[in-house]
Amino acid sequence: MTLAEKNEPGAGARKRVADLLARAERQELVEAWEKLAEKPAAQPVRGPETGLVMVRGRMGGGGAPFNLGEVTVTRATVRLASGTVGHAQALGTDREKARLSAIFDALWQEPVTQSFVEQALLQPIAARGADADRRKADETAATRVDFFTMVRGDD
Repeated sequence: MTLAEKNEPGAGARKRVADLLARAERQELVEAWEKLAEKPAAQPVRGPETGLVMVRGRMGGGGAPFNLGEVTVTRATVRLASGTVGHAQALGTDREKARLSAIFDALWQEPVTQSFVEQALLQPIAARGADADRRKADETAATRVDFFTMVRGDD
């Protein structure tokens, strides 16, 4: 357990929200935004801004890490009128996606809107991800080859 997880209750849940928001499609975020009864005023604290992040890889399961290459990442931080701060990071250069993700991160932290964010946005994203994982597992299973050895008698 990291120091942040010890000092911040619900850090695992917050990580889950950040992971799901990073996987969100822009259209999903826009649709959830349009469903909001009251649109919150969000003041930009940082960004949205785009930069590069070095991605590291490993050969095999336990090989030494190596620099694979750079990927484009966009991040944003917003503060709602209530003072709640939301952060978001997403692969690519879509600044509006990062801004909306940061707003939904802040809304998720507020008890009044947390269930809305869960039901209107996070659960559908998680379901879409689970479906994609299941489809990929089915495709992989279709190409699986089982090897076996037959014994032809006692020698």
